[in-house]
Amino acid sequence: MGAGYGAQARDQIRANVDAYLQRFASAVGLSRSSVLEQGALFHATTRQHFPRLATMLDAMAEAAGLEPELIYAINARSELLYGNPTCGSPGAEAGECTAIGVLDSHSLTGHTLLAQNWDWHPAQRPYTLLLITRDERGHEVAALTEAGMLAKAGLNSAGLGVCVNLIGCDRDGLPGGVPYHVLLRSVLEADSLSWATRNVLRIPRSASINLLIGQSHSDGGELLDLELCPGDAGWMHPQDGILVHANHFETAVPVYDTIKDWGGSSLFRSARARRLLLQSDGKLSFDEILDVLKDHHSAPIGICRHLDVRDSPADQSETIWTVLMDLNERSIQLISGPPCEGGNGLLFKPFSN
Repeated sequence: MGAGYGAQARDQIRANVDAYLQRFASAVGLSRSSVLEQGALFHATTRQHFPRLATMLDAMAEAAGLEPELIYAINARSELLYGNPTCGSPGAEAGECTAIGVLDSHSLTGHTLLAQNWDWHPAQRPYTLLLITRDERGHEVAALTEAGMLAKAGLNSAGLGVCVNLIGCDRDGLPGGVPYHVLLRSVLEADSLSWATRNVLRIPRSASINLLIGQSHSDGGELLDLELCPGDAGWMHPQDGILVHANHFETAVPVYDTIKDWGGSSLFRSARARRLLLQSDGKLSFDEILDVLKDHHSAPIGICRHLDVRDSPADQSETIWTVLMDLNERSIQLISGPPCEGGNGLLFKPFSN
């Protein structure tokens, strides 16, 4: 899978690595040699804890004609940009995202649904792709991600899906963690919600991350939100059939949430999205969920995010993709750009069955 990925997306991967090398240098002062050193550390932790995924990354790097350390570094771009206290702190909500989960009992179709706005630097949009893989066991994964990375939001053939939010705390930057995007991929490697939690809770982490995970099942779907930080975790269950998360801690994990240093829309986005979802007269459809993801309260920095020229260039962000997933149908719908501008997007049903 890694060799196929590296060969088919070679030009995109190389361009994305170049873009991140420039971003690492300009945003946090990391030279190419420093990035290689950091990548080697993440290579070692990945090999130790997820050897299959390390094999995939190594093969991808070889097929793309790049040093493996560079591939591990971009899979750890969140740690390198935002998780290392020696490199400074994140700026004004550069990683803002809003994620939504709806249980089958509360959806119009009777299906378990996941959705999110992925808000990121707009210059990265040309390097994004939908990665679809099938391993030797027949396990299939479809994940929206950046070229050279293993996953972001996505789903698998076992009906399990994940959305992601960047969060931050005073523990971030501890050494020895598995890269952020390898951890995300480990969720999609699981064939059950139980194993997804085992994969992410049992490994060391050097950066905080929020995972909204769902799975469809013949006995009814389930949702779980995991707030993970180095050395600890908190979790939330659906209320009134929904789960929503933004970019701050909402559980009682005993950490200092660095959102307190920055403020911003995360402080109201998740609460507002919950309230808007609960205003529905009946069970929720994708159209109603999408309407919430198009909400412009506090524009331009709201649930549907647009560029704010008052932010520094390094901190500018907008919704670059909206993702809608039906875990029963194993379908993923992608809308490019802010969802208020993107129409219906593209619908994929990527798996053989």
